[in-house]
Amino acid sequence: MDTQSLKHIITRREFGKAAAALSGAAMLAARAARAQESGDTLKVGLLGCGGRGTGALNQLLEANENVVLIALADVFEDRTMGVYERMVKAGAENLAGKVAVEPDHCFTGLDAYKQILATDIDILIEGTLPYCRPKHIAAAVEAGKHIFSEKPVASDPVGVRMVMEAGEKHKKAGLSFVAGTQRRHQKEYIETIAKIHDGAIGEVRAMRAYWCGSLPFVHDRQEGWSDLEYRIRNWYNYCWVSGDNIVEQHVHNLDVCNWVLNAHPEAVVASGGRAWKPAEERYGDLYDHFSCDYQYPGGVHMFSFSRHWNNSHGDVFEEAFGSKGSTLCHALGEAGNNPYYQEHIDLVNSIRGTGPYYHQAQEVAESTLTGIMGRMAAYTGQRVTWEDALNSDLSLVPDDLDFAKEYPVGPVPVPGA
Repeated sequence: MDTQSLKHIITRREFGKAAAALSGAAMLAARAARAQESGDTLKVGLLGCGGRGTGALNQLLEANENVVLIALADVFEDRTMGVYERMVKAGAENLAGKVAVEPDHCFTGLDAYKQILATDIDILIEGTLPYCRPKHIAAAVEAGKHIFSEKPVASDPVGVRMVMEAGEKHKKAGLSFVAGTQRRHQKEYIETIAKIHDGAIGEVRAMRAYWCGSLPFVHDRQEGWSDLEYRIRNWYNYCWVSGDNIVEQHVHNLDVCNWVLNAHPEAVVASGGRAWKPAEERYGDLYDHFSCDYQYPGGVHMFSFSRHWNNSHGDVFEEAFGSKGSTLCHALGEAGNNPYYQEHIDLVNSIRGTGPYYHQAQEVAESTLTGIMGRMAAYTGQRVTWEDALNSDLSLVPDDLDFAKEYPVGPVPVPGA
């Protein structure tokens, strides 16, 4: 149980203390039992066999001993079997003894997540796309799996609430959850933010965060691709699939700001738009720039800038301004392990009980919602509060996903319309 939870518990009456103590003991017992059940070798399943999913898989396997990949799943057969061919049939020299996938543990289709969760994996790597992560995370919680999930964990408020609710149940079961917000595992950030919290720059009075770069990718539609297949293969360019760049990419910086301030924002005013993208299906319905003024408790403001502009000034950083000075949020720490590997080391150590316990579902859900509320404010031209976003019934993901159905694009949001 974390320090904040203990601080909360000691404010309760004696009955509450006793109940919480029993709950904590049960959580620790469940965690220990789960690690023991896993024995010396933890079985891993990859859900989402694209670039980020396979990257996370390789990093988990390379960074840890006594782990083995036993299952693969993706919506598309070429993705699942592509990983199978590369890692199993061709053999991965750097992963000797860590790959043991049989053909009957290669799953495809929209319900592939159900099939992989029905296996005896201990760890699910959730490497799919933002639109389906809430459903997958909730199902993994019900299946009793430890989880590594890429970020963001949703593309809309309904999905965020699903993750928060599932995450609470998951944590009570003593299971481990690590998110792909790798700065939380990066030594430079950990040490710098600890120093900020200890007063190195005085009282934090403002922050700014940038993710200003170019468009990560865009794909042309191929012959034979249905609407749904094109939306998923060209996923970065559709709001219901990716969440837009402020949610999918800028979430890293927003997460750092929430971490520094030990809070989520209370409200946001934002602007944004589409400066260069032509009105084509391949570029979807997203903005290509956002500027946000987030208000945090105590009157602290954080200024957020994210964009996808080619051949322009680019920057990715977070900076805190205090009463005694300022610092980039990684500048006061020493270099450590590659954080993309360290996050998986931390997950495995958490499961085995050989390191600190990690459960990051709530914090990554809050960071995801921070991005979503900024997007909502920019799209509508309205001031959006945390409660507005958290309680919103906005659900972007179609209820019925079917490769035979049409999924029109757009329109691009117009503030005030």
